[in-house]
Amino acid sequence: MDRLKAWRGGPRLGAAYYNEYLPDPGRLETDLGLMAEAGITVIRVGESVWSTWEPRDGEFDLDWLTPILDAAHRRGIGVILGTPTYAVPPWLARRHPELAVVRRDGSPVPWGGRQEVDYTSDLFRRYAERVIRAVIGRHGRHPAVIGVQLDNEAGLHLIHTDHVMRRFRDWVADRYGDVETLNREWGLVYWSHRIAEWDELWAPAGNTTPAYDLAWRRFQAELTADFIGWQAGIVHELVAADAFLTTCIAYGRPAMDDVAVGARLDIASGNAYYLAQDALDLERDGDGGQWYADDVPQFVLMADRMRATRQAPFLVTETGAASIGPAWLTRPPYDGQLAQAAWLLVARGARLVSYWHWHTLHSGHEVHWGGILGHDLAPGRVYDEIAAIGRQFAAVGEALRDAEPDAEVGLVYAHDSEWAMAFEPPLAAPGGVDGDRGSYARIVGAFGRAAVDAGLQVGFVNERQLPEAVELMRRYPVLIVAGLVAASDPTLETLAEYARLGGRLVLGPRTGYGDDEGRMRAALAPAVVGAAAGVGYREFAALAAPVEVVSPSGEVVGSAHGWIDGLEAADAETLLGYRHELFGRWAAVTQHAVGGGEITVIGSILDRTTLASVIASVAGPASGPLVARPGSVTAHSLSGPQGRVWVVHNWSPEARTVQVGRDVASLIDDARHDVGADIVLGAWDVRVWREV
Repeated sequence: MDRLKAWRGGPRLGAAYYNEYLPDPGRLETDLGLMAEAGITVIRVGESVWSTWEPRDGEFDLDWLTPILDAAHRRGIGVILGTPTYAVPPWLARRHPELAVVRRDGSPVPWGGRQEVDYTSDLFRRYAERVIRAVIGRHGRHPAVIGVQLDNEAGLHLIHTDHVMRRFRDWVADRYGDVETLNREWGLVYWSHRIAEWDELWAPAGNTTPAYDLAWRRFQAELTADFIGWQAGIVHELVAADAFLTTCIAYGRPAMDDVAVGARLDIASGNAYYLAQDALDLERDGDGGQWYADDVPQFVLMADRMRATRQAPFLVTETGAASIGPAWLTRPPYDGQLAQAAWLLVARGARLVSYWHWHTLHSGHEVHWGGILGHDLAPGRVYDEIAAIGRQFAAVGEALRDAEPDAEVGLVYAHDSEWAMAFEPPLAAPGGVDGDRGSYARIVGAFGRAAVDAGLQVGFVNERQLPEAVELMRRYPVLIVAGLVAASDPTLETLAEYARLGGRLVLGPRTGYGDDEGRMRAALAPAVVGAAAGVGYREFAALAAPVEVVSPSGEVVGSAHGWIDGLEAADAETLLGYRHELFGRWAAVTQHAVGGGEITVIGSILDRTTLASVIASVAGPASGPLVARPGSVTAHSLSGPQGRVWVVHNWSPEARTVQVGRDVASLIDDARHDVGADIVLGAWDVRVWREV
């Protein structure tokens, strides 16, 4: 059976629906009627209320969901039913306090929020399996249920319980075989860390060894993936053959490897939160480093990364409606911004845009997280705009059947390098008094932003997803690899071969400096690829202040921030340098032809304009439908059996006039625009065109 049949067509609208949270659950028919009128065809239910499903140990109340499923089915609304294992009931926490997650400092996570429990525990899994089998066994084959969400936003904690530490020792022993190999591979002669027996491997709370920390992070991510896979094994036998399995991924979780989790799923899904209002002005630079995007390039890259989880279409199980987060973060979207966000997600491969949530909650922790309906439960401005999106989705469905997003640039992301830089951050945190544990995301994000600013379409690819060089070349004519500090020789060799075959490879700071054990290499950097790039470096520096970047003639063209790899050009051409008493001897950007391609090496995080200019010069003109693209406008495309569809945004409070460079027709209102036509894009506007 085809478990993805629900997502073969065009995009769908959805909402998390918690009838049990309502002051009056009797308004079920009213709510579902409003949803149907708005074009909402999917709801997500049941994942947060274990204590409702099982109010006392072994006592189940399962029938309250039946009227909701029946009513949804009558209206043609599909249901994603959640396993309720991420929010444990108080009776379980009280009966088994030993199930609490233990933090790095040895303290337990207190009950009172959610995700406080060690989900690796066999004892917990017995309780979890019992409630999963009860809930999914009762409702999993209901005709309204199209899929099951396994747990929710897993990986919040690194778990330091004694039994997890024992498992970690076994995990390390299995991989290294004997302690002498471990001592050598991790460099444990340093500071007298050599071990003679496996039980001498110390707890992570006191660890200072980078290779140990990288192994610990890999192990913790495996625990999360194993937990999701364990649930999948239970649920598959309890649902219809065509029901899909997914989980809602929060991509910033410390114990989350989204590719490993995605391998256990039929389709990936996750959170796509963004800050609205002026944060969606493309000219704005956000701070980054949050669980939400606070500027447009971050939002674009967030969607691209979601697709990369399985290199396939994905579901957005949570995105903002009226507002997101706590009261102080309330930013109701300007008119048009909800449509902009929905279409951006669709343009990058989302088959479902589901809002969290249907109604704004009246009690609990998230009462200021604005839903489609406000606290008065009456349709208003937000509902009306989402209903308009629903009509648009319905209009374009057939044109987007089986369509997939295009990509002109590949952007490599690697959890190992993310974790390595979290342990030893190369960039300073704001204020400069500590390292920024989000350094890797800052570096990759800066290069991804540059591609977006250059008008290019980005395709994320996880390092472990890298195909052979020939296939990599077929997918991405340009490949950006920045911050890849923990890289294996085979990975670096694939990158070099990619360039020799004709690819245009862009290397950023720290790439190729360390190996896949988290050790610094005893070689001229960047290892393996440096020889092909005609450049190397021995020195590097963390920058206390920006440094001027100059052209070969000495003209100041920009600035360098955060970090410098001191590039020394051998065969490569120096494109940009620095004006500085020390750094002036080094190149900022080099370029070298190799085989049929070229390698551009960028030794720092350049300012936004300069970095975008360098990426644009490497990639060449973007393939969009516009003759000249104003700075606030983006164009993303999907290609499928029905042809190519363009989604064009004006991320600005000001109108912009664009000229089309090919014949296009609107999928929303059937307007046709011949090549050369001038089109006015309004403030916060989005257009959906098919090529004709």
